[in-house]
Amino acid sequence: MTDDPFLTHRTLLFTVAYEMLGSAADAEDVLQESWLRWADVDQSQVRDPRLYLIRVVTRQALNRLRTLSRRREEYVGEWLPEPLLTSPDVAEDVELAESVSFAMLTVLETLGPAERAVFVLREVFEMPYGEIAEAIGKSAPAVRQIARRAREHVAARRPRVRVSPSEQEAVVERFLAALQTGRLQELLEVMAPDVVLIADGGGVVPAARAPLHGAALVAKLLAGLHRVVAVRTVWINGAPAARVESGSAVSAVSLVVENGRITRIYAVANPRKLTRLDEPAALAR
Repeated sequence: MTDDPFLTHRTLLFTVAYEMLGSAADAEDVLQESWLRWADVDQSQVRDPRLYLIRVVTRQALNRLRTLSRRREEYVGEWLPEPLLTSPDVAEDVELAESVSFAMLTVLETLGPAERAVFVLREVFEMPYGEIAEAIGKSAPAVRQIARRAREHVAARRPRVRVSPSEQEAVVERFLAALQTGRLQELLEVMAPDVVLIADGGGVVPAARAPLHGAALVAKLLAGLHRVVAVRTVWINGAPAARVESGSAVSAVSLVVENGRITRIYAVANPRKLTRLDEPAALAR
């Protein structure tokens, strides 16, 4: 009995769907729908199962994206991606780690569905333009144009500096030490003056409903938490990050670091998005 190509490529297919949707739960639904379609195919006629399955998953993810865009317009407060606990091994593939980082996923949220699909398939998974065109139902020249626009859009918004995992971890540890002491000066020293904090409580738990700008405001908010938090460093979405607990409430906190200081803080507190913090997720390109 030969191995089922769907199972062979399942980790890759999950990664494609997750990068397109920013939600592990929705990615799993897309894989289930794709599996049902794959089961109805005469697989002996499929020349390249990997490419074929990526096309199927892409179509299902695009359908889901269009539904989600309406749902996210009604979301309470800021919407952030669903964080994934990952092993340090993910960081060894620098391109993969960057593509699933919170910084990248939040940029991808600003693309339209077709642009997001083209960017992910071309820039992350290096699919040929012809294959992408077939997956999204557009011509190859149109896909090239979409890819160019998406690249320019992402380049203008992604972090300017690529930081090593060891540098990221050192800043995360400084941040958590300052958070535990509640000392305003230590918090100010680890953050850039124009730092932005974005929190996602989904209307389920208390969280700022709009981004907070500036080190003074963010540090003042964080300094008030030190008496009620327990913190530890974890790997989230391919990079060192933080798990913060306050009583029964948990937050996954991802940081963007540039020039040794924090420029962005993403804090996901919506418990519906924190179901993937106990078991490392398998990701692959």
